[in-house]
Amino acid sequence: MKRTVLVLAIAALVIAAAAGAAAWQANRFMATPVSVPGDGTLFEISSGSSFAAVTRKLVVAGIIDDDFWFRLHARLTGAASGIQAGEYFIEAGATPQTLLEQFTRGAVQLYSFTIVEGWNQRDLLQALQAHEAIIASMTDEDWPALLEEIGAPVMHPEGLFLPETYRFPRNTTDRQLLSQAFELMQDVLDEEWQDRGTDAPVKTPYETLILASIVEKETARADERPRIAGVFARRLDKGMRLQTDPTVIYGVGPGFDGNLTRKHLQTDTPYNTYRRAGLPPTPIAMPGRAAINAVLHPADGEELYFVATGLDDGSHKFSVTKAEHDAAVAEYLRRLRKKRREGG
Repeated sequence: MKRTVLVLAIAALVIAAAAGAAAWQANRFMATPVSVPGDGTLFEISSGSSFAAVTRKLVVAGIIDDDFWFRLHARLTGAASGIQAGEYFIEAGATPQTLLEQFTRGAVQLYSFTIVEGWNQRDLLQALQAHEAIIASMTDEDWPALLEEIGAPVMHPEGLFLPETYRFPRNTTDRQLLSQAFELMQDVLDEEWQDRGTDAPVKTPYETLILASIVEKETARADERPRIAGVFARRLDKGMRLQTDPTVIYGVGPGFDGNLTRKHLQTDTPYNTYRRAGLPPTPIAMPGRAAINAVLHPADGEELYFVATGLDDGSHKFSVTKAEHDAAVAEYLRRLRKKRREGG
């Protein structure tokens, strides 16, 4: 009896020692930095991959030497069943333990895409198609179906997507990103509309987008947006035509070569604000929040005109009377001719 007890005790000690040694070895492995370049590396877990397939891929990629301890630790802790598919960035100094935590959190590599203020729908679609991490599925013909799918109130995509930088994992589709940009624009537009000033020159949120898109195309200067919005507000109030070049250019379409001519100004289109009163039928670009805010809070004043100064700072000259404006236009043309002569 005593002999049996002694044997069992010895066996228990051996098992405990072996378990302790295994635990030590596993912990040592899990805390040892993996082998990746100094600038890190990308590692992708395909959808539906088993944990064994993931660890084998780590071995094949040379990130870990052997996956025995990795698999053992993950099985014992229950982490093996929690890994998530996606593309991961493995930093230098990462350990199997931090990798396992990264895989189970789904902390995938994120990419960025920026919708730039003033882009039109063609610019947006081209940029989406050129992005290496976005699945491009949209063409010009797909806009109506997308707009219906996301619940847009109009069937023209211009101006509906918020200029912002978006973060997303690889293989996000253009439709997913556009849906997010649309929702954010609706949120921003609703917030700004609820806080609009009593002197706002627009009657609906959509009219806000239309006028904000014109302000966006007229200036990139933050200090000028409210002033330009104020000019347009006063012109609308007085029944004057907006007479803004960006709308004419938009009406010409993608064939515009950069040279706005008298013929363009005299050609009637729904967007020619030299020939038609009021706002054009749709936005002409994607306006940012600042332009939307400017339209809903236009600056006070008496100016009814503005023109570019031709200076390198992108500024404009604002005028109250037509005579002042004509003089400002003449000055701009003189400055432009001088730059051309000097090769500037």
